[in-house]
Amino acid sequence: MPRTLIFMGKGGIEVENYNMEELLQYVEEHRFRSLRAHLSEMNEADIAEFMEELDNNRKVLIFRMLPKELATDVFACLEADIQEHIINSISDAEIQKIVEDLFVDDAVDMLEELPATVVKRVMRTTTPETRKLINQFLQYPDNSAGSIMTAEYIGLKKYMNVEQAFSYIRAHGVDKETIYTCFVMDRERHLEGVVTIKDLLMNPYETRIQDIMDTNIIKTVTTEDQEEVIDLFNKYDLLCLPVVDHEDRLVGIVTVDDVVDVMEEEATEDFEKMAAMLPSDKPYLKTSILELAKNRIVWLTVLMLSSMITGSILTHYEQAFAALPLLVSFVPMLTGTGGNAGSQSSTMIIRCMAIGEVEPKDTLRVIWKEIRVAFVVGLILGALNFIRLMLMYPGQSMVCLTVVLSLYFTVIMAKGIGCTLPIAAKLLNLDPAIMAAPLISTIVDACSLIIYFKIACNLLSI
Repeated sequence: MPRTLIFMGKGGIEVENYNMEELLQYVEEHRFRSLRAHLSEMNEADIAEFMEELDNNRKVLIFRMLPKELATDVFACLEADIQEHIINSISDAEIQKIVEDLFVDDAVDMLEELPATVVKRVMRTTTPETRKLINQFLQYPDNSAGSIMTAEYIGLKKYMNVEQAFSYIRAHGVDKETIYTCFVMDRERHLEGVVTIKDLLMNPYETRIQDIMDTNIIKTVTTEDQEEVIDLFNKYDLLCLPVVDHEDRLVGIVTVDDVVDVMEEEATEDFEKMAAMLPSDKPYLKTSILELAKNRIVWLTVLMLSSMITGSILTHYEQAFAALPLLVSFVPMLTGTGGNAGSQSSTMIIRCMAIGEVEPKDTLRVIWKEIRVAFVVGLILGALNFIRLMLMYPGQSMVCLTVVLSLYFTVIMAKGIGCTLPIAAKLLNLDPAIMAAPLISTIVDACSLIIYFKIACNLLSI
């Protein structure tokens, strides 16, 4: 199958449509010299994608034929199960080379996904300095700024001039995650300022760093939640963010590529919760049937049991059904419309809270806005239904009025509940995403039936 692969040419990035099947044919025909020549020019992400098409033995073979520097970059792009297989198939010396060349955050991410026995072997092969650094990163809380940061950054001193700064960057920047933003520290590693490559290029060589650095630093602490880190990147359009400890000492940086990965993870987790599933870290196709069932059965059970409330309400109003069987035919329309109205509001508020547009302090403003929206859509839906019902059931004007009033108040109630519950979840330190369509619909169904039969009993004297 033809795919667009990215090659790193001398003139920059070159994009070319390349046939993945041709690469696979090289493997089948054992034309490894030609294959190695093509792979050495490809982007590491594309090589990782190509390796996923191979069986396990060939994955190791292809990995070993890659140039050493490229092999490490490719390894960082592979899925955890492939990384585990490669580690189990190579020597300790090769493992040490990979771990030493990986950025610390990539090494930590890898170790968090591997079984304990494999982790022990990997850690045994590393140097004491690398082992100490990795252990330090592993101690940070999950989903914190410390858990996603890297220690590969450029640190400068304020007494340096621009020429000395460039010399330092040339000497130490090869293995750093980024060199575009440099951080100025004192002897105790307290963060004092930030300077960019643009700042250095635009000033004479003899200019002191302290004269051009920006002391208004946007930073975070190691224990800050990663969602707060995402908010800082979105608000200030950052490429990287310094991470300090509680004594304001610089310990690492978070780069934009790591933030993109976290955003994808957080979005996936929210989608799963909004669909009434427990979040899973594994890809869908690599998750077992039993694990998928386990992630879904909890909420399905909760929703099934809670929906029994709806049945008990219907049972309570059996006499109303017996007196006027026509009432039953409108129940699906009322509960469905109420559930949809509530889901609209909850989805909107959950999303607004995720991107920082709505905070718990905005509760009253949100409720008032959603209630006004409900007035408008309720009137429109009520008018349309009244016309339809009068045409379908001539002479049943009171029944039509009952249905329309029930629909109107159901929409108002649903939108009020839909916008309130996510904010309430946030105030209780719960994830607002759990207050999504399935749960909202279950609650609204019960409330809409109560509204419907209360109005029916009063207007129709049942």
